[in-house]
Amino acid sequence: MIEFELEGEFIPLIQLLKATNVVQTGGEAQIVVVDGLVKYNGVVDYRKRLKVKRGDTVEFNGNTILVK
Repeated sequence: MIEFELEGEFIPLIQLLKATNVVQTGGEAQIVVVDGLVKYNGVVDYRKRLKVKRGDTVEFNGNTILVK
């Protein structure tokens, strides 16, 4: 499990994937979201601009990110 300390009110999903190094680039992050490879709070989500907040979990490629 990867714990991510949120500094503001939210972080866009694409930026979270990059900040936690589960993808290499923003372009790659957009592709994996659009392809339905990312789960947000246990449900596949296709929104690239999704606002991830404290307490949310994001799953991708065997990694679970907990936003604190």
